[in-house]
Amino acid sequence: MDKRECASVTVAACQYRLEFSGDWPAYAAKVSGLVAEAAARGAHILIFPEYASLELASLCAPTVYGNVHAFLPGIQPWLPGYLEMHSELARRYHVYCVAGTFPVQLADGSYRNRAFFFRPDGSWDYQDKLIMTRFEAEEWHIHPGREAKVFDTHFGRVGINICYDSEFPLIARAQNEAGARLILTPSWTETAAGYHRVELGCRARALENQCYVAMAACVGESKWLDDCSMSVGAAGIFGPVDGDCPADGILAQGVRNEPGWVYQTVDLAAIDTVRGEGQVANYRDWSHQSGLQVRVVTEGNWFVPALVSAVTHRTHAMRE
Repeated sequence: MDKRECASVTVAACQYRLEFSGDWPAYAAKVSGLVAEAAARGAHILIFPEYASLELASLCAPTVYGNVHAFLPGIQPWLPGYLEMHSELARRYHVYCVAGTFPVQLADGSYRNRAFFFRPDGSWDYQDKLIMTRFEAEEWHIHPGREAKVFDTHFGRVGINICYDSEFPLIARAQNEAGARLILTPSWTETAAGYHRVELGCRARALENQCYVAMAACVGESKWLDDCSMSVGAAGIFGPVDGDCPADGILAQGVRNEPGWVYQTVDLAAIDTVRGEGQVANYRDWSHQSGLQVRVVTEGNWFVPALVSAVTHRTHAMRE
């Protein structure tokens, strides 16, 4: 397989509904079935949404899933099984997989919103969310991660921006400068406005970095889950608005709030072609912003129409 063939990769982004599984076998069967479905469609990289792991609260007592402040400590005992299951699924189906993010409690008692990324051999690493939403910081007291990573895969280098992180351009920019050609964005939003913020952020990151961005989303009603009963969103896969991409940069997008997968095959090698030969050079021209100085034009210092007219007439007279 030559380099260009290795760069062609099918991405599957999940629209995931937080359902009441009730026990581990039912939950594991659901996730296993979704991975099997995507693998059967030829997907190489799978991405589940942010906080999809909260479905594990349905395996706990009502005092856990009925209290938004009990979710995080309540699901911690399920983390080892969660990791083992995703590792085994990645090996069985020979896929890369971003599991639904998990609010991991560290030894000091603090939490991180963590996206575990599994390789086809079952090994894994992770990306922590770097910028917390107000709810995460003020209600759940989740701490931000300390570093952005990029991950080498058989298809090229990729990065992960967890939901809100996609709305801050310097994160994806740093990952692209470190060699990423694909950014994976697990998301969870509860309003249409929240969904559009993340979706627009993903599309903007694809535009300015001339790269691909894949977004997964939690969707639909989860009335059993306290204070988190509605998820609004759709998965999407976006590209640079140039080259062979559609005019709006949307390569694939799901039906909002309907569970399922969204698939798209992308060629990571084509990114270098777009950056070098595209109609515009957003990635290359990023540095033109550096050192930009802003001058404030105060009241009284705007150009006066009569003065502009006089200067124009004088200039014409000098040319005659």
